[in-house]
Amino acid sequence: MLMTYSQHDTNTETTSWVSGTLSKTLVLTKAVLLAAGFAATPLALASKNTPVMGDAQHRPSGHFSKQSLKGWSERSFKGNTEYKLVDDGGVTVLRGHTKGQASILYREQTVNLQKSPIISWSWKVDRTFDGIDEQSKSGDDFPARLYVVAKVGFLPWETLAINYVWASEKATGESWDNPFTDKAKMVVVQSGPDNVGQWILEARDVEADFKEQFGTDIEEIDGYAVMVDGDNSNREATAWFGEIRFSPR
Repeated sequence: MLMTYSQHDTNTETTSWVSGTLSKTLVLTKAVLLAAGFAATPLALASKNTPVMGDAQHRPSGHFSKQSLKGWSERSFKGNTEYKLVDDGGVTVLRGHTKGQASILYREQTVNLQKSPIISWSWKVDRTFDGIDEQSKSGDDFPARLYVVAKVGFLPWETLAINYVWASEKATGESWDNPFTDKAKMVVVQSGPDNVGQWILEARDVEADFKEQFGTDIEEIDGYAVMVDGDNSNREATAWFGEIRFSPR
C-alpha cells in the first residue's frame, strides 16, 4: 500500500499565514511553525502505559493518523520533502525523504497540556549526517524532527516552539537555541547512528519541556509538525513516523 501526499492538497486558507511567517527570508524561518487560527479538534489519547523515552521497538506505535493525511498541510522552504503514507509490516506510517529539500508537514490543533501533556510517537531514520554543525545556520538539518508550537501573544509571530530532533552530532539530552531564532529550542531525543534502521518509541512531557526551555508556563499548544530536511547542508535522508499521540501523565 502506498499513498502519496501532494503539496496541492495544502489548505489554502492556512497557507496564507504559514507562507507569511515561515518564509526563510524572515527571521523566524523554518524553525517556528506559527499557531494563528488553529482548530480546536480533540486528539486521540495514548494508552495509560506511556512509552519510555528512547525505547527501541520492532514496530511503529500505531497507524499514522488513522491512515489518512486529512487535516495535515505542507509548507515548502526549499523544494519539497517527499511525504508519503506507506505500509511498514502491516502498519501505516508516514515516510519523508529529502535530497537537499526542506518542507514541513504540519497540523493545526489545540492540545490542552494540563490534561494531556505527554506526547508520544515512534520514528525511524535511514542515516545521520556526518561532519555537520547542527548549531549553525548552515548545519540546521536533521534526518527527523518533530515540532510542538504554542501561541504566547495576539500577533501571529508571537509563538514559542520546541523541536525534538534526531541529531547527528549532538548528544541526547542537549538543547540549544535554533540558529535562526531564540523563539525555537532544539532538544535532542535521539543521536547518532546507533539506532539507525530501528523503530524508536519516544515520549516527552511537553508542558515540562516548555518550562525548562523557556522558563514559562504553557497551558496549551496550537499545533505540531514533522520535518525531514537537508536543505542547508545539501543532505539526503529518509525518516518514518508512526502515530503522534497525547495523553495524561
